[in-house]
Parts: sequence; structure tokens; C-alpha cells
Amino acid sequence: MKILVAVDGSPYTKRMLAYMAAHDEWLGGAHQYTVVHAVTAVPSRAAAVVDRAVLAGYYEEEAERVFKPIRAFFKKQGLTASFVYKIGQAAEVIANMARAGKHELVMMGTHGHGPLGNLVMGSVATKVLAHCETPVLLVR
Repeated sequence: MKILVAVDGSPYTKRMLAYMAAHDEWLGGAHQYTVVHAVTAVPSRAAAVVDRAVLAGYYEEEAERVFKPIRAFFKKQGLTASFVYKIGQAAEVIANMARAGKHELVMMGTHGHGPLGNLVMGSVATKVLAHCETPVLLVR
């Protein structure tokens, strides 16, 4: 199964990884993992005055900060995964990656605010569910 693992480095990502580790059906060589992180874009006015190489380095450092413990998790589990970061809104990045990569499942952690919290604050998970045709497994 092709699994897209959406991460942001939060405690909710750690819970999702713990869930994966506790359930053998999500681990193993039968699955192909792609780990994706959406790096928030630097505002266009600021990006216009920063050297492109510096900006690219910033995006890469931000992604690697999130990926480092996740790489260790996959290594500890004896799993291989490809790591991809995209610049943009998290929900759009995740839904587009799931569609373009023809993934069969998206796994992600969620804050679990509930309906009222989502109404007030919005939710990446809610937006992914709304825009993604791929099944999504949310871990609270």
C-alpha cells in the first residue's frame, strides 16, 4: 500500500508515529511510505529581498528540523521512506501530494478540537478531508 505520512513536527505527529509503531499492520515491507511536510512560505515581500539560495536553504532547514526525528523513527522501525517537503498551505500540499502520487492512504495526526474548535480555528485535517479523494486516517 502507498501511504502518505503527513507530518508537522508537533506532538500530534509523535502520537501518529506511536500509533504506527503500536499497530503492526501499518509497518513492514508491504507498504511504500512517503513522508511529506508543508513548509509555510515566507511572505512574498520578504522573499523578494532575500537571495534565492538563502531562501531555499531556509526552507530546507525548516523541513529537516521536522524530518530529523521522523527519519530516526523509520530507521528504528527498519523502514524506508522518501521524504518530501513542499512550500505552501499544509492542506493543499497534502491533498495534492496524495492525488499526484496516487497514494492509497494518508496518515496524519490531528489536534482533535471538535466541531466548535474547527469552526473558530479551522483545521488542516478538516481541509484535507474536504479536498482529498484518498482515504485519510486521523490519529488523535
